[in-house]
Amino acid sequence: MKLTIDEILEATQGEYLFKNIIESVEQIITDSRRIKGGELFVPLVGLNFDGHDFIPQAIQQGAKIILTHRILDKDVYMNEKICVISVKDTLKALQDLAKYHIRKFNIPIVGVTGSTGKTTTKDLIYSVLKQKYKVMKSEGNFNNHIGLPLSVFQLQKEHEAAIFEMGMSALGEIDTLAEIVRPNISVITNIGLSHIEHLGSQENIFKAKMEIANYLEREDVLIVNGDDPYLNGLKDQVLGFQNLFVGIHSLCDLKADNIKDLGEAGSTFDVLFEGQPVNFRLQVPGTHNIYNALSAIAVGRCLNMESAMIQKGIEAYQGSAMRLHIISIHDNIKIINDVYNASPDSMKAAISVLSKADAKRKIAVLGDMLEMGQYTKMGHYTVGCEIAKKSVDLLVVVGSSSVHMVEGAIDHGFDREKIIVCTNNQEATAYLKKTIKADDMILVKGSRSMKMEEIVAGIQERS
Repeated sequence: MKLTIDEILEATQGEYLFKNIIESVEQIITDSRRIKGGELFVPLVGLNFDGHDFIPQAIQQGAKIILTHRILDKDVYMNEKICVISVKDTLKALQDLAKYHIRKFNIPIVGVTGSTGKTTTKDLIYSVLKQKYKVMKSEGNFNNHIGLPLSVFQLQKEHEAAIFEMGMSALGEIDTLAEIVRPNISVITNIGLSHIEHLGSQENIFKAKMEIANYLEREDVLIVNGDDPYLNGLKDQVLGFQNLFVGIHSLCDLKADNIKDLGEAGSTFDVLFEGQPVNFRLQVPGTHNIYNALSAIAVGRCLNMESAMIQKGIEAYQGSAMRLHIISIHDNIKIINDVYNASPDSMKAAISVLSKADAKRKIAVLGDMLEMGQYTKMGHYTVGCEIAKKSVDLLVVVGSSSVHMVEGAIDHGFDREKIIVCTNNQEATAYLKKTIKADDMILVKGSRSMKMEEIVAGIQERS
């Protein structure tokens, strides 16, 4: 990436506070600790910090251009070989710089959102598209109002396509992200209960996710899960862009048939391409991952990729970190590491994977699901109901809200003698270390802030 000083001024509508002979920068940094020399430093303001306080440190470490919306003491920069540019708001300036940079590229841009499956779908799309294109994708959880602009700056001249994940916790947030990158292919995986504490209802979650379509033009495409009751309703609407529905049960444009569940080894399924069935091999388990794969296949089709390339991309996908990642340890004990996050839908999907596993005993270790608000009790209760319906031998719960899982499980016939309630991860780990046996399969899952990876690490250390 390269931005000239004139481009920075144009993009941010900024004005010089202090001018120097600096032609351009190739990197934009918001964390002064990461400056190595020659960067543009954008100090952001958070709840408990103000990046402007670190401008002297940024200059000392070699930043060449500084943005600021705060009045600075001239002694900070007068004798330095830097440029200081005044803007109205540094966060808005960061987003405007990203917007300016991405407009230089005339390439397919894919945006992905949804209550669950965003990262897996993004990674599956990447696996497909890289069979034909040089692809850039946003990394990790860089999917918010700060992370997405920083991801945009990773776009280089050689890239032929880009994929951006978009998260949110309130109405209007995805609109901001979509306005920055202007995707011409947008994907919505599903409408669940994630962040319902902030949004108030599933209807509002649907509205928030639909913001990803706000800037689609007539020739652009919105790909959605046609089996999702909220997204299925789009079939009856006339929108200003193309709709493409994927699914397993409903009448969809792209439908998975002849599904063969291979347990922890994944699945195979057919999709019709121009009237002819094409078989796909997916190496990650769970029916929910077939939906994610269908979205990736649909993106490949939108970009006129050959079926053989799309097949290769789907089969090459090996899974994403901390998302149904199966770890084999001693004595044929296996751990399903699904600790990245949790919602009722993703919990039920993971429990389904566990119940189909080939194991002597199937143990579910489940932590609290957070940000559920008034739906906390109901959400946890329904997960407990699912435990009772599935082939699970032992339930270990962690956290204060998980008691409602216990209620749901017992009310629907699960043996209360096979339920262990723990107050924290250490207690759960200690119990599991003395309980797990050869050929057991252990699912570990909970919300991100529950830090359930501590349990995964503890089990692996078992002597």
